[in-house]
Parts: sequence; C-alpha cells; structure tokens
Amino acid sequence: MAAQTPQDSSAPTVGIVVVSHSHALASAAYDLAAEMLADQPVRVALAAGLDETTFGTDATQIMAAIQEVDTGAGAVVLMDIGSAVLSAELALELLSDEQRDRVSLCSGPLVEGLLAASVSAAGGASRDDVVAEAVGALAAKQQQVGDVEPDAGAAAAAAAAAGAGEPTRAGPEAVEQFEVTPAHGLHARPAARLVSGLAGFDADITLRNVTTGAGPAPARSLTRVAALGAMRGHQVEIRATGPEAEAAVGFARDLAARNFDDVDAPPPPPTVSDTGPFAASPGVVVGPAWRIADRPPPPPPESTGDPEADRAALAAAIDQVRGELHRTRDAATRSAGADEAAIFDAHLLVLDDLAASAESPSTWPDKVAAAARDLEAVDDDYMAARAADIRAVGDQVLRVLAGEPTESLVGDGILVAADLTPAQAAALDAERTTGVVLAHSSPTAHAAILARARGIPMLVAAGARVLDVAAGVTLAMDGGAGELVIDPDAETRERFAGRARAEQDRRSEAQARAHEPAVTRDGTPVTVAANVASTDEAEAAAAAGAEMAGLVRSEFLFVGRTSAPDIDEQESAYLALAEAMGGRRLTIRTLDVGGDKPLSYLPMPPEANPFLGLRGIRLALARPELLSDQLTAIVRTAHQTPVSVMFPMVTTPDEVAAARGLLADAIDRVGKGQPPELQVGIMVEVPAAALTAATLAEDVDFFSIGTNDLTQYTLAAERGNEAVASIVDPMHPAILRLIQATCDGAGERVLVAVCGELAADPQAVPTLLRLGVRELSVAAPAVPLTKEAVRATDLNGKTDQAGG
Repeated sequence: MAAQTPQDSSAPTVGIVVVSHSHALASAAYDLAAEMLADQPVRVALAAGLDETTFGTDATQIMAAIQEVDTGAGAVVLMDIGSAVLSAELALELLSDEQRDRVSLCSGPLVEGLLAASVSAAGGASRDDVVAEAVGALAAKQQQVGDVEPDAGAAAAAAAAAGAGEPTRAGPEAVEQFEVTPAHGLHARPAARLVSGLAGFDADITLRNVTTGAGPAPARSLTRVAALGAMRGHQVEIRATGPEAEAAVGFARDLAARNFDDVDAPPPPPTVSDTGPFAASPGVVVGPAWRIADRPPPPPPESTGDPEADRAALAAAIDQVRGELHRTRDAATRSAGADEAAIFDAHLLVLDDLAASAESPSTWPDKVAAAARDLEAVDDDYMAARAADIRAVGDQVLRVLAGEPTESLVGDGILVAADLTPAQAAALDAERTTGVVLAHSSPTAHAAILARARGIPMLVAAGARVLDVAAGVTLAMDGGAGELVIDPDAETRERFAGRARAEQDRRSEAQARAHEPAVTRDGTPVTVAANVASTDEAEAAAAAGAEMAGLVRSEFLFVGRTSAPDIDEQESAYLALAEAMGGRRLTIRTLDVGGDKPLSYLPMPPEANPFLGLRGIRLALARPELLSDQLTAIVRTAHQTPVSVMFPMVTTPDEVAAARGLLADAIDRVGKGQPPELQVGIMVEVPAAALTAATLAEDVDFFSIGTNDLTQYTLAAERGNEAVASIVDPMHPAILRLIQATCDGAGERVLVAVCGELAADPQAVPTLLRLGVRELSVAAPAVPLTKEAVRATDLNGKTDQAGG
C-alpha cells in the first residue's frame, strides 16, 4: 500500500481509498487529483497492484488502507475493474462491524470520481455526499459531449460539486469583507486570535482571500487560514451560516478593525549597534561563549505493525506536547504577560490542526512538512517564516516519540543569540548559563525582565557583530554597566573577574542577612517586598527574605482559559499564595488587562491605540461583573489573612470612588463586616495620577508606582520596542519629578511604594528613598541585594538626581 500524506484538517473528514490493478495507474490518478486540489486537505490511500510492478489487488492491503484513512468520518472506496470490486467487498468483511458501517464502495469512475470525491471530502462533505459527487463526476463531460443524457441524480451531484468548500449548515447567512492590516498579514499571532475567536460560534464559517482568489478555507484551521496568503492590504471574505452567523462575522469585523490585536514588530536594529550594548540584567561574568545548537529532529519510530497501537503512541505524544505548551504559555504569562504568551496559543492551535489528521508516528513528519510547505509557498518572507512554528511543534512531538528532551537550551558559559523568547529565557539553566548577550532586544523586553527575575546577567542590543562570535571564544560582560569585551586580554579578564568576585561577595553577604529588616543608615525602616504570580514565586520570595507580596499579578488566574475563574477558585488561589508567603501580607492587584492584553472571553471594542485605551481599572469598571467577583474573593481572603487591594491604571478620583463603591458592595455580600486589616491602594502609572496625587490620596491607604508604565507614558516610548530602547530611562529627570510629586501628594498618611523594575536597581534605591518611597517590591532573587542597598543609604544625602 502506498499512502499519500494529506495536509492537515481542522476536523475529521471522509477518507478515500483507490483500488486498482495497477499501482502506476492509481498513482497517476492521485497525482492528477492532487494537482487540481492544490492546498485542500484530503486523506487518500492507494491499494493498487501487488507491488509497484505486479498487477493485481489484495483484500488485506485494501483493509489496511481503509483503516489508515478512516479517522472517524468514514471512507469511500473507488475501484477500477473486475476483481478490484471483489477484493474490496472481501476487505469489508475483514473489518470490524463498527468500521464496516462507515465505509462505502463507490461505482464512480476512477479518475473523474477520485477528483470529485477528493474535492468534496476536502470541503468537509458527508460520506453520502462524497459518493454522490463521485458517481456524478461524468455528468458535465457527458452533457458537453452529448453521447449520454445525464440523469437527474448525476446532474445534482455535479451541481453540488461546484459549491464544494462553501458553508453547508442551514440557518441565517452572513457575508462580509475585511481588510488585513497587520504589517505581515495574517501571520501566527493575528491568525491564531482570529481562529480561536471564531471557534466558539455556532456557525459554519469559511474565509476566502478575495484579492488573490485563494480559498475558501475553514475558519477553524490555523494553517489553512494562514495558507490563504492574506497579506497587508488584501481583502478577505468571511462567510458564515448558522444560528450565530451574524455574531461570528461581527467578531471578525471588530478584530480586523483593531488590527487583529497585533502590535507590529519594530524594524530590526542596525547591523552594528552604535549605542549598545545596553545593561539589561546586572552581573559580571567572564567565560566562554556558547550558541544554541541546531539539533536535527530524530527520525520517526518504525511502525509496530499494529495500527491502533501506533495511533495511540502518537496521540500520547501529542497530548504530552500539548501539556508542555500549556505549561510554557502559563509560565510566560506569569513572567512576561499575556501578550507574549499569545504565541503559545498559536502553537497550540497548530498542534490541534496537525493532530486532527494524525494517523501514525511514521507519517507524522510528512504531515508536518506538508503543512509547513503551505506557508513557505506564500509570496512573503515573513509569512513563509511562520512555517518554523509548525516545524517546531512537529519536532516537539518527534522528540517525545523518540524519548528526547524537547528543548536544547543547555550550555556552559555566556549564551550569544540574536534574541530570546520568554519561553527560551525561562528554559535556561541558571547554574550553567552564567550570562546572555543578545544582538537585538531591549532592556525592558520580556526576556530581559525574566533574566533579571532569575538572576542571569544580560546585555541587549549588542549588534549583529556578536553573532559572528564563535563558540568557545572568551567574553567579558557587565550586565549592570553595559560593557562587553570580546576575546579580552589577560589584564581585562582580571579586571572583570575582580568585579565578579566583589559582586559575589556582596551577594553572599546580602543572602546571609536576607531575613533581617531593611533599615537605612540613619534609622528609617523600609519594607522590601516581592512581586509574585504563583505559589512557587511566593515560596521563593519568602525564602529570599521578602516581608510581604508587594504585587500579586492576579492575571495568572484569568489568562489561558475560555471563561473567568469563579469566586471560590480565586479565593483558593489567594489563600494558597498567603500560605506560601508564610502569612505575610498580600497586595493583590485587580485584573490588569485591556486593549493591549485581551482575554479571549472578554470582547473588546476596536481601539486605534490600545495602550491608551480601555485597560486596567477602566476596563474593570466597564465590565463590573468581573471586578465584583474578584473583590468578593479578595474580601473573603482578607477575613483570613492580611490583604491589600490595589487598583491599576487609575487616572481620576472618580475611578477610585467607583472602585471603592464596588468594594463596599463586596463587603456587604460577604456579610462579615470590614476586614480588620484590609487596605486599599492604587497604581500610579499615568503622569496625571502622579500630578494629582494629593487629591487621590484622600481616598486610599497607599500608592504603588509602576515605573515601567509610568516611564513609557511619560517618555512616549513603548517599553518593549528595541528601536527606542535608548530613550526608555526610568531615571530620567521627568520620571523622578513625577515620583517626587507622588510622594509630596501622599503626605504623611499614605505610604508610597515602587513595584516597577526601577525598585531592583541598587543605583536607583537611594534616590527613590530620598524622594519619599518607603516600600520597594522586586522579583524574589533581587530581595537580598535590595535590602543591602537600603542599608547603605543615608536619607540625608543630596537629591540632585531629581533635577533640583
């Protein structure tokens, strides 16, 4: 049997078996059908000839072919002459009763029937419809030649074939066109958002590239949608039929209007950086360079001879990879935010597409390659490069099947790379990878934030020249000062090594005193807290000496799911964090999502600039049901352990009043009165909030300055954009003046904290404390050194860094 590998499909479709005395004839017929089908997926197996040169048919070969192509929707068997029919009938007798009921022997012509049946099956038609189209495949030719008058059934089948691929579900129909606006078209992330969003509607949905004529494609298949080749400026038609057709079309229209929630990537930096490298994560290292190895994927395992066992092995591997992707996405969400984690949603959709047509480990590589080729064939370099996502997911499955590790991010010394994703940064072994030098990226990119959280020194924007550094070449780097020397001489090595020894001594001393209070040299106590988003991070924070959780990123409960967590689930999660922190106070920031960080179950209106749109407290007040449930869970928790609630992205006093009103309602619902230790605060991330702090202070217990957002809003420089990395300076005089204004407005009663990246900078700590900050919340590994920076500070020092 020679099985032809189909491309992926988003749902089980009818498979086709070609039975012929001649292997060459069957192969030629398949090649013709495949040429006509282009990128439409269909499962076809050839049971033709006793071998490639010997004429004949074999019932056991036909049975195996049926089992291969039938993945639940059944199979249609096309036959040539004579004993081919007898062999096919015998093959049916060899099948189980359940599978036999899903197989139809078809009398349609072999060549025309195969083409018609393949088109019909690819469009998702039922087994009966596939048979009807194959039987009627001669109708058009008969009518044109005029030798036979086609019967009504054949004519109907021919007419039906003309509409293959169009929606078939009964009910209301909606059709609309939208323009593709992302710079690189419907690449992985926007396509994933479109596909995942449309999957929940009760409608039969197809997409067609009106500009090129490609399609239609089922809207539930990521690779089929991506393979439409929808580039920027192309018009795409969405056609939906069914009860929720209008809603589905409306969702696509709104998503397109907001650029598919896609933030176009900035242009790459110059080949050689004139300004870098930039300090991204402190630490001094001297060591050999290493590069991420390009491992070829292992070959697929050979068939066991048991089709069911083979399918079970592949399904188990796919399930394991699905679990790995979920864990990677969740880790990236906690460490770097929901927007970066969205790429893993795309990988999950790719896996689901491939899994829908998976048959055996031996055919898996061909299936992956076919899906990747669809994208590589698109006339756009960026779009074609997205095939790497498909190959990466496919390779993960192969490595699981072969028992190999799925990640190859292991090396000793300083990693040199063009860039790192959050997942790759999370996968580094901090004991062996002593530093990272990136050609691109920025100090505020998510990989850099993660490196700081894990205590791995990092330099970014070093320029493409670093990619020419060979493995084993010695590098000397200072991640705090932004210095890099390639192949240093002995004197330079010793200079950097001396810095590294001094830094290690400081770290050891800081760790020894980690659980002691942080008090300035002139006797002022300062709280050093930790930013957490999981029980593991909370345990690490307590072990590092954190006095409380200064920022609990509650988004970890809400992302990566199809509906919001209920009150009980949220309360349970908060209590688990409190237990991990040893009963120390939790400062829970209410849900901080919005236009730039959407939730799949929270539809958003189109926004031209989501960073300046409906996000943080603005979104929470617009959708009060989510905030009310969260506040109820927080109040319940506050009756059992010390809790502070903190509202993000506050700009006006009216927002504080509305949020406190919902909090009062939650206290009434819980019915136990005001929790005795519950405190209320707001994030200061908007310049307007800093400048009106005195008014806002009238209704809160504390301010927490988010220096990351405050910096980008003040300097008009997006913090993840490497093209403006040199502008993003949280120690800019304008930022320090806003921090000073916040502290002045807070007065004596309202505490001021800093929970942004600036709080972990030892050089910035003295300035922050002298401006009036009395709480610093940092990543757990930074707690000991931050305490040491506090102890080294004298508040009577000059504050000239604030600009006077």
